[in-house]
Amino acid sequence: MKLASTRNPAIQATFLEAAHQGLAPDGGLFAPVEIPRFADAVDLLKLDFQTRSAETLHRLLSDELSRPEVEGMARAAFTFPAPLVPVRPGLSALELFHGPTLAFKDFGARFLARVLALDAAAKPRTVLTATSGDTGAAVASAFLGVPGVRAVVLYPAGRVSPLQERQFATCGANVLALAVEGAFDDCQRLVKGAFEDPDLVGGLGLTSANSINIARLLAQLLYYYEAAAQAERGAPLVVAVPSGNFGNLYAGLLAQATGAPIARFVVATNANRVVPDYLDTGEYRPRPSVATLSNAMDVGAPSNWERIHALFRGDHGAMATALRWGSRTDEETRQTVLDLDRDGYLADPHGAVACGVLQNQLREGEQGVFLATAHPAKFRESLEPTLGREIPLPKSLSDLLDKPLLCEPLAADQAALKRRLL
Repeated sequence: MKLASTRNPAIQATFLEAAHQGLAPDGGLFAPVEIPRFADAVDLLKLDFQTRSAETLHRLLSDELSRPEVEGMARAAFTFPAPLVPVRPGLSALELFHGPTLAFKDFGARFLARVLALDAAAKPRTVLTATSGDTGAAVASAFLGVPGVRAVVLYPAGRVSPLQERQFATCGANVLALAVEGAFDDCQRLVKGAFEDPDLVGGLGLTSANSINIARLLAQLLYYYEAAAQAERGAPLVVAVPSGNFGNLYAGLLAQATGAPIARFVVATNANRVVPDYLDTGEYRPRPSVATLSNAMDVGAPSNWERIHALFRGDHGAMATALRWGSRTDEETRQTVLDLDRDGYLADPHGAVACGVLQNQLREGEQGVFLATAHPAKFRESLEPTLGREIPLPKSLSDLLDKPLLCEPLAADQAALKRRLL
């Protein structure tokens, strides 16, 4: 697999080089130069998830990693299911929260950890990531105790749920949690700035575990195949993706390009409507994010839109034809949570946003799937008042309640981050 920067196609890297660098040297994102199409994609759907995942990754990475290496990483990383749960006729939820931190980020983070561990003993690394909620937990869990790796998590102070914070800010050891005085966009800006600093990149072996890292996205494309494998045959499959930084949607588009039988993707956002507004008007205008119930999607300048823009070669008309889109307010999100609850399905706010937009975009004869990206219990502070009842905590979350927070405050300042990292 050859990858090139979204900003300069002359800057190229192998998969392992891109995974270690995270960001391209010019500030762009690494994306495949060519996307292979699997003629036997339908046959792949007959395999179980782990076997299919290993085979798919082997096809993509066989020029750099042996089949036994890829199979070993896939079987070690993907130890949990991604069930497609019927909600009502023609509508299902792909539950991606059955991993150790109860969020979809476990797929990408656990695979990335195994990729970086290949040479971590010989070359120590600092994994720097910004989180609006679940990425931090998945990264902390995946890298905790990995020899030769320090994981640093930047998050907006007071703008992630208390349980999300406890998942990454109680670890200690080789995990450092920094509470940034600002929004997620400030955290993301600090991470990008760090990758432009040669002292940090060279001195610390800096790499990223955000969705700017292509390794995470290759792992995420695998569960789109799983959705197609479990879906009904015949009816066109339409998948709604709750979107913040847009890595998840890009992974889905990669899966579709390789042959996964998905007819259409639906872009679902909350009040942070930068991309829906662009698809409506053709004008791309990043702006400061606003806080919502679906906090992991509170992104005003989504990094991975650069990859999607490059995938469509900047053709707004092609994007508008290929995608459907919409957004939901907090009030609408609460109503969708209530509607789903009456159907016997408990959704987290992000899944509810995706479901609400999907229902407006689904057409007759299609089957709709929305991604349920996090366990609802992680958002009980916002869901319980809406539902009027308590949401029981899984043991993995209840065990965190008595642990002390080990986070450190950090000004939203590039120099402050550099001093702390060094």
